[in-house]
Amino acid sequence: MNKDKIKAELPSNFEELKKAASRTASWRDRLKAVDELGRWKSPETIDILKRLANGDSVYRVQEAAYNKLEGFGESGSRPSRIKGELFKDISKILLRIKKSLPEDHTFEEFKKKLQKMRIDVYDTYEGDKGADFDQWLEGMWVSLSPK
Repeated sequence: MNKDKIKAELPSNFEELKKAASRTASWRDRLKAVDELGRWKSPETIDILKRLANGDSVYRVQEAAYNKLEGFGESGSRPSRIKGELFKDISKILLRIKKSLPEDHTFEEFKKKLQKMRIDVYDTYEGDKGADFDQWLEGMWVSLSPK
């Protein structure tokens, strides 16, 4: 059987996929859930894919969900990349983390602390920025001045 064939039922691991699709700390898990859910055309899978296509914080996940829906023949508008910051007051969030570290901390220490304290922020920006994530984050880190 072709593994990409769309099936008109629920997968046996639907509840697990539903949880993965809501996992805010891992855009990769959400993307994998989109891929799997996109093989099963049912009202339940369509609802989850629509939610992700219209509101996921990572554009890559939105776009993948939209493409799966399009493959099902579902109508909707193509998601657009969010302009500006993905989290309100991102500079304040990052500054708070920077201030919690010793004055002579390294970028790597800052990055690890961000990942530990705000995995949602870390994961969202990592998913959004892709290969440019470290460069973006280091630029933000350098620009933050604790007062």
